[in-house]
Amino acid sequence: MEQLKLSLQFLLTLHLLASGAVSTTTFTVVNKCDYSVWPGILSNAGIAPLPTTGFLLQNGESKTVTAPTSWGGRLWGRTLCSQDSAGKFFCLTGDCGSGTIECAGKGAVPPATLAEFTLDGDGGLDFFDVSLVDGYNVPMLVAPRGGSGDNCTSTGCVGDLNGACPSELRVTSVDGKQSVACRSACEAFGSPQYCCKGAQKSWQGQNPKSDSSSSCSSSSESPPVNNGTMVYMDESEFPWSVGTHVTMKESQAIAGFVSITIALWLLCNL
Repeated sequence: MEQLKLSLQFLLTLHLLASGAVSTTTFTVVNKCDYSVWPGILSNAGIAPLPTTGFLLQNGESKTVTAPTSWGGRLWGRTLCSQDSAGKFFCLTGDCGSGTIECAGKGAVPPATLAEFTLDGDGGLDFFDVSLVDGYNVPMLVAPRGGSGDNCTSTGCVGDLNGACPSELRVTSVDGKQSVACRSACEAFGSPQYCCKGAQKSWQGQNPKSDSSSSCSSSSESPPVNNGTMVYMDESEFPWSVGTHVTMKESQAIAGFVSITIALWLLCNL
């Protein structure tokens, strides 16, 4: 497997580059927002944790993290983080519940936008997707550069879903004045209708298939949602989703000399 280098920026952008027959992947994480972001990283079950699983990035700062080319896991952004009087670390969105900056094997507490990766997967390809199944806290875009493969295309959601989030799903700032994250309808209500359980697995009416081709709303009011994003929502939940399925998951495959850009536009309005 070739060497992979990834750059992740919070605005946020992640680049993945491949060159040479070596056995590591490099993530470079850059914060382009005008406030602090705490990226979190979780390896898949059975895969060793990376050298760091959580860290602080001030505006303009970057950090590189090395991973084996067979790594699989997820990355996300945590926002509005602080320590309580006892020194316990916590974040208002994307918190992993570890009590420290390092997530140490713990994943993001929903709602959180997730970038998911499987490196050196089926056929030696690298797969990625952006998932809103667990809700949304920051916009995210994965844009490959220089890769090969049938689905080596951009994926993600770069619109401000927090602003459009229904009050029933909204996570607000401490003062209650701003929407800082948006829960999935499944998490909020727990009904089969929103969780694609039982008879609702037919996908009719509200939940797009997670294994079907991606699509985007053609409405001018639709936030940019690109091929490959995974999200479950009722058509009635957002005005720009009426009459269309907003997005569906399609894992993308990349190989060769690759540059992946993941942009998480945190919108700098929290």
